[in-house]
Amino acid sequence: MSHYVEFYEIAKTFPTPAGPQVIVEDFNLNIAEGEFVSLIGHSGCGKSTILNMVSGLIPATSGGIIVAHREIDGPGPDRGMVFQSPCLLPWLTAHGNVLLAVERVFPDATRRERYDIAAHYLELVGLGEALDRSVKQLSQGMQQRVGIARAFATSPRMLLLDEPFGMLDSLTRMELQEVLMELLAHDRKTTLMVTHDVDEALFLSDRIVLMTTGPKARVGGIVAPTFPRPRVRQQVLDSPDYYAQRDVLIDFLESQDRSHRPQASSTSPSHTVAEVALNKSLTEA
Repeated sequence: MSHYVEFYEIAKTFPTPAGPQVIVEDFNLNIAEGEFVSLIGHSGCGKSTILNMVSGLIPATSGGIIVAHREIDGPGPDRGMVFQSPCLLPWLTAHGNVLLAVERVFPDATRRERYDIAAHYLELVGLGEALDRSVKQLSQGMQQRVGIARAFATSPRMLLLDEPFGMLDSLTRMELQEVLMELLAHDRKTTLMVTHDVDEALFLSDRIVLMTTGPKARVGGIVAPTFPRPRVRQQVLDSPDYYAQRDVLIDFLESQDRSHRPQASSTSPSHTVAEVALNKSLTEA
């Protein structure tokens, strides 16, 4: 498989009251087309910063990011993003939120075609009977399904997931992991996911990238789960390799010097900027 995404010597610095802080430095990674890669590491190590840079919502301070043989210089419809919080427009229905994104990406389609695209992906995530419900009438899990449907409905070639199930209870989290796996089985998009959940990373990923503790975080190792696809959760858990690979991830995380971790506020502005930028891009004329 050829490289679809290339990170080359990426660095990102944010201003702080104490002076510039280097969050990520010398970050190098290649992702093959159709591959599912997870980033895992301690809070504040720059995982979401990496995701927001490849989305084009924030620029790298130095280095380059190549997506589909082109250096990115901003957001684009070729990259769909799902945030930890659903990031929906509360005055619209479930269908309206997805339709708004579809209209932006497919302006030449007929009104009926755009309507049907939005409805189709909501049906795929199990919301076929909730198209006309307002956001406030949806549970948190249902809202996140809308976010996933919106990302797929715009037909991006790459999917960016920023802890998409992190705010959900365990049962809903597992259910939406299965929904995501089923969607990707039929439409194998290149996927980059940020997660704190070791078990989630093992279940979903082709490769797991371990990030060192910041500041100046970088790739500290890569683990490639050996479980065949399509994956069935119980079969993965029963695999003799599962707990050995899980231990490798946990041992790495425990080996990082937590005393040098930056406060969460050092990277939180990038996530906030990203969410604001997404809604702004959807609502601007």
